[in-house]
Amino acid sequence: MTVAEVQAPTGTWEVDPIHSSIGFEVKHMMVSTFRSKFDDYEASLSYAEGEPKLVGTVSVASIEAKDGTLKNHLQSPDFFDAERTPEISFESTAFRRDGDDLTVDGDLTIRGVTHPVQAHGTIYGPHENIAGKEGIGIELETTVDRTAYGLGWNAPLAKGGFALANNVKLKIALELVRQ
Repeated sequence: MTVAEVQAPTGTWEVDPIHSSIGFEVKHMMVSTFRSKFDDYEASLSYAEGEPKLVGTVSVASIEAKDGTLKNHLQSPDFFDAERTPEISFESTAFRRDGDDLTVDGDLTIRGVTHPVQAHGTIYGPHENIAGKEGIGIELETTVDRTAYGLGWNAPLAKGGFALANNVKLKIALELVRQ
């Protein structure tokens, strides 16, 4: 069932960057989870001819890191290679809703490599916000293998294992406002 089949609103919805977040989690040193997010991104949800389309881009340079050396390493060719591939992008190919449950299929591009992904989560609204505008909330998660996108850096640990897990959980929380 698509969102349009459950009488979803038409039009275009743009991200409210103040009340949204795009981030990731990866197991670090086999004992903890490293979390980070991106501060500069765009996203929109549009309904054209009954077909919902969710698209977004993230500026790699806007990655959050508490340490300058780490931030530089994450932007280096070992990871996101920000100089040659400054953006991460996503475009949905299917959008299914069952009540508040949401499944979105799409194409995720990191470092110029595109793979299909499926994300699961929830959709809320539309509801009128305190400014009198209609808003929709979307929360999605998916897990990807970072090495499939060319993010292959790792370091072996002295007693076995590696510094980073290959699986990375992507977490998206969007507040979208009707335009």
